[in-house]
Amino acid sequence: MTSRFTSAASLAALVGALIAADALPASAQVRAFVSNERDHTMSVVDMDSLKVLETVKTGRRPRGITASPDGKLIYLCASDDNRVEVYDSKTFKLVKTLRSGPDPELFVLAPSGNPLYIANEDDNMVTAVNVDNNELVAEIEVGVEPEGMAVSPDGKILVNTSETTNMAHIIDTTTKQVIENVLVDSRPRYATFNHDASSLWVSSEVGGTVAVIDPKTWKIIKKISFAIPGVNQDAIQPVGIRITKDGSKAFVALGPANRVAVVNTKTLEVEKYLLVGQRVWQLAFTPDEKLLVTTNGNSNDISIIDVAAEKVTKSVAVGRSPWGVVIVP
Repeated sequence: MTSRFTSAASLAALVGALIAADALPASAQVRAFVSNERDHTMSVVDMDSLKVLETVKTGRRPRGITASPDGKLIYLCASDDNRVEVYDSKTFKLVKTLRSGPDPELFVLAPSGNPLYIANEDDNMVTAVNVDNNELVAEIEVGVEPEGMAVSPDGKILVNTSETTNMAHIIDTTTKQVIENVLVDSRPRYATFNHDASSLWVSSEVGGTVAVIDPKTWKIIKKISFAIPGVNQDAIQPVGIRITKDGSKAFVALGPANRVAVVNTKTLEVEKYLLVGQRVWQLAFTPDEKLLVTTNGNSNDISIIDVAAEKVTKSVAVGRSPWGVVIVP
């Protein structure tokens, strides 16, 4: 009898373990979605095994990519098809398409998840689209070749960067009007607020700098420059930026320099350069910020950075010319 009860208890424990395994926490199911510009595909990478789970056919020349606040939907700019594609993050199936202007490059969702603000490079407009009914909310005229998009954590301020005008355009999301223009260095590509909105960061690809801007005055606090031993200055081209939630570190992708700069956000000084793949474009943290993923357009892979150690630990092959990345559980 004792052995039967022991066996039953073991069986119950085994069943419980299997149930627990089936209900793994979201952190064990984190996936990276990578837009591959030349393949017209999206790679889905499991962040636990660091293996490509699926390669999804998309519209032509996918670039910007983001996720809904709940992580259920993936939004992707099909730049040469002049539309935004929306995918289910679990099934990887196309759910619907959304309107945009010509050549959507980058976009940003309002913190509430609606509307979607899209930079349309070919008509010098930012388009605001209702993601539920695909209705046009607004068209906002900005500078020439709009690219980078950022929204403040409270959703009240939208920022667009125009590559040819060399400005960050500050937009009131209530009135849909440009309220300020900030002149930065040549070819601004990306903009982001830190998490308490005390600073706005704008990368200038050709200028080789990142402008840190005070949102209270819209004045530039400092322009961060970069110098890498053995690398020509014209190869150092800042693009994507990610800032940790605690606000202590900023990571800046430096394009053809094949490096990511680690910046101390208090001193605004570069502390380290991390060697990644070739022609690094964009970056994304895992939800717990333990890992940072970079897209490397010329080596056709992503690099995995251990954030605490500030060390590259692995590269994963994806499609041709990976450009954008978003990570969701």
